Amino acid sequence: MSFSQVILGPLAYLVDTILDLYMFVVIAAVIASWLVAFGVLNMRNDLARQLIHILDGLTEPVLRPIRKIIPPIGGLDLSPVIVLIAIQLLRIFFGNLFFYLGTHL
Repeated sequence: MSFSQVILGPLAYLVDTILDLYMFVVIAAVIASWLVAFGVLNMRNDLARQLIHILDGLTEPVLRPIRKIIPPIGGLDLSPVIVLIAIQLLRIFFGNLFFYLGTHL
């Protein structure tokens, strides 16, 4: 087994999995915010409040800087869309990087 098979394969899988999981966290945060806005989720419910708090804690550090650059347009927050596009670009970048390193080491 070569270095690229031992190290780069699992590392590429780990990076891709982390980015994939974070993409689902962003989507879950968007859906949860819609459910709160439309009154489906009651924030007086402890479980709902904890879920929203966890999702906000995971997504706000990434979304906040984007919101400073691109404020909500007509009440529509585009920052999650930008984060999802960035995640896809990172997945492509790291996939190509690991492929290149794996074939050239």
